Amino acid sequence: MSQRITIDHRPASSSRHPEKAHRPDNPIQRKPSWIRVRAPNHPVYHETRALMRDANLVTVCEEAACPNIGECWSQRHATMMIMGEICTRACSFCNVTTGLPKRLDEDEPRRVADAVAKLGLRHVVITSVDRDDLPDGGARHFADVIRAIRTTSPETTIEILTPDFLRKEGALEVVVEARPDVFNHNIETVPRLYPTIRPGARYYQSVRLLDGVKKLDPSIFTKSGLMLGLGEEKMEVWQVMDDFRVADVDFLTLGQYLQPSVKHAAVEKFVTPDEFDGYAAAARSKGFLQVSASPLTRSSYHADSDFAQLQAARNSRLKESL
Repeated sequence: MSQRITIDHRPASSSRHPEKAHRPDNPIQRKPSWIRVRAPNHPVYHETRALMRDANLVTVCEEAACPNIGECWSQRHATMMIMGEICTRACSFCNVTTGLPKRLDEDEPRRVADAVAKLGLRHVVITSVDRDDLPDGGARHFADVIRAIRTTSPETTIEILTPDFLRKEGALEVVVEARPDVFNHNIETVPRLYPTIRPGARYYQSVRLLDGVKKLDPSIFTKSGLMLGLGEEKMEVWQVMDDFRVADVDFLTLGQYLQPSVKHAAVEKFVTPDEFDGYAAAARSKGFLQVSASPLTRSSYHADSDFAQLQAARNSRLKESL
């Protein structure tokens, strides 16, 4: 079955993407045969969707138009997006709404924890919009969510996918102190492309954030990822891998960028599965504990099974060092 992703061929809505509304159109290319997903029609998919609605929770699966939503939700795996659905950044690749966010919902940690318990998750991924409007970038809220889940589901392992906390003194320490099992922060693309793809972020701030996690608590797994197909060169991707290894990042994800609408950044290339395999081999040779690289790889795709493999890889490496 060919891939089915919600793609908006109309100009970006001024209410959802006001910063993109007047950009010239980037025609959406026909996807190659190797990008395939099943349409979401499993009964459990609808149960998961209903639970998210009943709990008034936002998921990045929907907000970012993830191609894997059908598969993941059919297995009761949903990546919850905290602190609202409006982001203060305006990245040219992202389908999340840009604007002024609403006030933080102080009851959200409890509702997230309740949903995790109802879904019976062994591993949960919690992400968020950027909240540059908050003094701590939302660090305390992340910590509150982690602690709420620990209370209701003590056996569940917790993976967080955070913003960069740019210019938020002490924010990283607050999150690390809550001790998530995995701290993920995505680099997204190579540094040369940051001015056009991630204009509100700083590449080396993101690398320093990941490095800072390990310095504060070496037991926490760190993870980061890139989207390929935005115009990056192979040598640039290899350099990012090297920067990650200097920061002792454990887990690397690489996936194909898919253009959400004609107003978003264009796909410059559809990277082939063989090319992804080559990147994966290079990453493994550089010493990452875990690598996931394929056209449909996303940060939280198969996160539960990947976490088990991550633990096994660390244990194996520790035994080898004895």
